[in-house]
Amino acid sequence: MMLGLLLARAGVEVTVLEKHGDFLRDFRGDTVHASTIRLIDELGLGDAFRKLPQSRLNAAAIPLPGGRMLTLGDFASLKPPYNYIAMMPQWDFLNFLAGESAREPTFTLLMEHEATSLMSDGGRVTGVRYRTRHGSEGAILADLVVATDGRHSVLRRAAGLQSKEFPVPFDTWWFKLPRHASEKGAVAGIVPAFKDREAMIALFRDDYYQMGYLGPKGTDSRIRSEGVERFRQRVAALRPDLADRVDSIRSLDDLHMLDVRLDRLRRWYVDGLLCIGDAAHAMSPAGGVGINLAIQDAVAAAGRLAPALLRGQVTMQDLAAVERRRRMPTVVVQTVQRIMHRAVFVPLFAGRRSGVPSVVLFLARHFPAVTRLMPRLIAFGPRPEHAPGFARRGQPRATR
Repeated sequence: MMLGLLLARAGVEVTVLEKHGDFLRDFRGDTVHASTIRLIDELGLGDAFRKLPQSRLNAAAIPLPGGRMLTLGDFASLKPPYNYIAMMPQWDFLNFLAGESAREPTFTLLMEHEATSLMSDGGRVTGVRYRTRHGSEGAILADLVVATDGRHSVLRRAAGLQSKEFPVPFDTWWFKLPRHASEKGAVAGIVPAFKDREAMIALFRDDYYQMGYLGPKGTDSRIRSEGVERFRQRVAALRPDLADRVDSIRSLDDLHMLDVRLDRLRRWYVDGLLCIGDAAHAMSPAGGVGINLAIQDAVAAAGRLAPALLRGQVTMQDLAAVERRRRMPTVVVQTVQRIMHRAVFVPLFAGRRSGVPSVVLFLARHFPAVTRLMPRLIAFGPRPEHAPGFARRGQPRATR
């Protein structure tokens, strides 16, 4: 959606295919990082964005024995107004981008159109075939197809692109718990809960918590065979403060299991096709950086490809340039995630540790530079992108 908005602002004819009838999907990431908020300001959309329902994540913290907290990164230390991460339901953010894109005369959004395969001519991708919700089929010719269809990308598989897979020690089971009226208020942070061989995180919604239970990879069948009461007990043990509402998990059908993957395409493109976001590099939920990395991919792609698309000739060199620019940040982030997996989750799920590694605690307590650097790495990431000049509009004054 972001790529479509940027290209349309350059005057490129863009069609975005969305297989669903709306964006109302639970259990998606909700973090809008500081680099993305800055980008939105550069597009002249900052005032409208800040009017959307959202909370501010002000710090990254980890729990210590005895209920104390250790702050790893205080975003307030960053220069305002980009000194926080916005917590916003993804459907609100997508509706916002779709509405702004619709203002551009060269932008078209086709809902309930699912891309099913690629069209090719002489070894070059020339378009996509699609199927609507009602079962009718059609095709769209294009000078360039950009695959943004996620970690199970149909289009990257159709192009024969090969990925490098990395081991992941856990899967995630998402579910909801009610949030009482007395618990309303801004989000101060997202605090994980650790226990022997399991962990849990919580995201705040208006009237419920979006919970993520983390357990060893490949244990979905065992968890389901144990029944709903045993799962309620797991939740209550990890979050005693929420034990009074675990009965709202009516059955294990209320759980949405995410098969966590971490991979990266060896090459992100073929002639006429480019993959970005999770279609190019599936990310672990560790750190909550997948959305931000995907948006940065889109900005880099727009800046390089818009002039070529306006000329009507996108070369393999153009596609390779996008990959070169975004490969380094992807490798850096995935390397950090792999270190987190090995240092935190592998020992946790093997029963060798029930909390945060001592080396992390030592660095956070005794090396202030680490806690000063961490907020910027989380909020902006490596190589944050700026809006290309052709996409910028009158910029309202950014507010704190």
